[in-house]
Amino acid sequence: MSLFSKQRSVIPGFGLSFGFTMFYLSLIVLIPLSAVFIRTSGLSWGEFWNAAFNARELASYKVTFLSSFAAAGVNGIFGTILAWVLVRYPFPGRRVIDALVDLPFALPTAVAGISLTAIYSKNGWIGKWLDPEGVFFSVNQINLFGLKFEGIKVAYSALGIFVAMTFIGLPFVVRTLQPVIEELEPELEEAASTLGASRLQALYKVILPQLVPAVLTGFALAFARALGEYGSIVFISGNQPNKTEITPFRIITKLEESNAAGAAVPYATATAVAVVMLVASFVLLFLINLLQKWSRRHQEA
Repeated sequence: MSLFSKQRSVIPGFGLSFGFTMFYLSLIVLIPLSAVFIRTSGLSWGEFWNAAFNARELASYKVTFLSSFAAAGVNGIFGTILAWVLVRYPFPGRRVIDALVDLPFALPTAVAGISLTAIYSKNGWIGKWLDPEGVFFSVNQINLFGLKFEGIKVAYSALGIFVAMTFIGLPFVVRTLQPVIEELEPELEEAASTLGASRLQALYKVILPQLVPAVLTGFALAFARALGEYGSIVFISGNQPNKTEITPFRIITKLEESNAAGAAVPYATATAVAVVMLVASFVLLFLINLLQKWSRRHQEA
């Protein structure tokens, strides 16, 4: 047999595999997303603008994007620390804690929302110590240096949205960083210490440059996950118009209004808001990917 003869593959050829891949991708992803744009195209530009950019929708965009960004940022910091501890330091119960990191993956989002609301409400285990109307502050007055401390309201506030988004986004950062930290060679840190570098210098010049791309990837995944979260937030946010409404909740509300009112509230008003979220998500993910690419090139250089 000739050395240049083509070897047969154990899997179907490129044509069949690529065709099945495109069919499956179109059926699951491309067609549903296209349907959103097609339904929205039935609106005029003025109707689209009124449906997607009125005051109530703008308030929901602000709450959703700012809370998602803040939660992803906090997860980027503390998720990195948690991943480092789980990989580098053996201690009793490490496997249990490592398994608990995946709990937001397995826990239904509605259950997570109800649990967080029960904990942080004014009568909850933590809320009664924080909420101004909780059990603790209703019977105690705290004065620090002459300043009256009135507590912090978590449930049914923007802070509650941040807490829920942090809860569901943490595993994305930890699981993204753990393989990267496992591949880091401790010899590099020892060499830096031998050459006279302090722990802080070794952290900033040896360790962090290798972790930056993974941290950005985890941040992007947590941010994208928080943008589309609904179940764990709808309970703890309180859904106050122009204050604690998230955009996914506004889409659900518009769909319910269109089903109840018929033609009076067009279905396309809901898809208009969905189109804005889709475009914003695509743009943000594209920018984050560019940032990751730059980070990898900077690290190689």
